[in-house]
Amino acid sequence: MNEGHIGVDESGKGDFFGPLVIAACYVGPEHLAELEGVKDSKKLTDLQALKLADKIKAVCPHSVVPIGPVKYNELYSKFKNLNTLLAWGHARAIENVLEIQPAKLVISDQFAAGGVAVKKALYEKGRAVEFRSMVRAEADIAVAAASILARAEFLRRLKKLGEEFGIELPKGATNVIPTGKRLVAKHGPQALSSVAKMHFKTSGQVLAN
Repeated sequence: MNEGHIGVDESGKGDFFGPLVIAACYVGPEHLAELEGVKDSKKLTDLQALKLADKIKAVCPHSVVPIGPVKYNELYSKFKNLNTLLAWGHARAIENVLEIQPAKLVISDQFAAGGVAVKKALYEKGRAVEFRSMVRAEADIAVAAASILARAEFLRRLKKLGEEFGIELPKGATNVIPTGKRLVAKHGPQALSSVAKMHFKTSGQVLAN
């Protein structure tokens, strides 16, 4: 790695509760010595991800774009498509990093129509960079760093949401219905859209009598 580049990744996409968080991170040769232990966030425990995120933030130019459930539901009803929403979020995070750190290359994990859609959503600065969308992009150190930043922020916000509503919100999309039903019983059906992604079929199951 003789030239720095930006990696971008997201967390919370498949989780019923909590936000969608997109992060972009610039990693150059000068940062490598400080990033020991940085790898795909899926291979880390929650505690490791939270610790490494602080280390990455202290060293690398980065941007974290959290989209809380209320905003997420609003954007989803506008875009009507998760990939369009993802592309919009990826583009914002990339642009934010380019404001503080010029780069010629951006690497992202592959999602349907990802590269084309992200390119379209980028502004002037972003359109000048090479955008590379690839399978298993987390093998790249900058993408791995972005994935850790996104996951750590997702975990923090999920915990905070749970504390706000006095109920522990689980990760993932399985075994979430009993928690959703408890939340609705406690706070009413309108509370669900404040903590969950309403286009998931799960929301119908939670709200069903």
